[in-house]
Amino acid sequence: MDLATLIGLIGAFAVVLSSIILGGSAGTFVNPASLLVVFGGTFLVTMMKFSLARFFSATSVAVKAFVYKPLAPELLIDNAVELAKTARQGGLLALEDAEVPDEFMKNGLGLLVDGHPADVVRSMLSKDLQLTLKRHSDGQDIFKAIGDVGPAMGMIGTLIGLVQMLANMDDPKQIGPAMAVALLTTLYGAILANMVALPIADKLALRSREENNSKSLVIDALLGIQAGQNPRVIESMLQTYLPRSKRQQEGVA
Repeated sequence: MDLATLIGLIGAFAVVLSSIILGGSAGTFVNPASLLVVFGGTFLVTMMKFSLARFFSATSVAVKAFVYKPLAPELLIDNAVELAKTARQGGLLALEDAEVPDEFMKNGLGLLVDGHPADVVRSMLSKDLQLTLKRHSDGQDIFKAIGDVGPAMGMIGTLIGLVQMLANMDDPKQIGPAMAVALLTTLYGAILANMVALPIADKLALRSREENNSKSLVIDALLGIQAGQNPRVIESMLQTYLPRSKRQQEGVA
């Protein structure tokens, strides 16, 4: 579970709700017409931009923002070095029963044990990586679209409310509800975009970069193991995937 995403989302809504409650009646900020325009309109317009399959897959992609926890690069490097030592002593077949916590690395080891040449291993693993990044990119595009459309639907709702208000200037009782629609749609659009959709899109982009980094590390590690490189050389090569401060802690410049 990614606590930063969960705490940030819940905390942001808690701050807004606290401000509403402390400022007066919370019921004033609930308007069915505004909710319909912003949320219903946003999701329908966003759906127009994508296929149904891609649109409905956004939910499963968004889950990554909350639950995905990639293995730390340091752990992947340690694991790769141990595998390199095992392969150096007993050959690639000795890796067949090796316990690997990372599924991508495990699949790559299977290719090594099966005797596939290096170019085939690189091609298959790189293809897996690119398809993963493509799925992430699709999810980001959908949430970015929601972030763009939400405020626009809020503005449309505001215009609807203003038209209703101007059309009923002779009836003071109608002015208040119409103004509420006008203002609340803008509020709902801003909340949907800036507190939900865009932060999730940014977190998915971060997850994509993390996964690209870790899987690229694994590909280099496996190819080094297959080539029979010295475990120390492999470790030094993989340390470049770490921030310089952590490399220095490990004694690598």
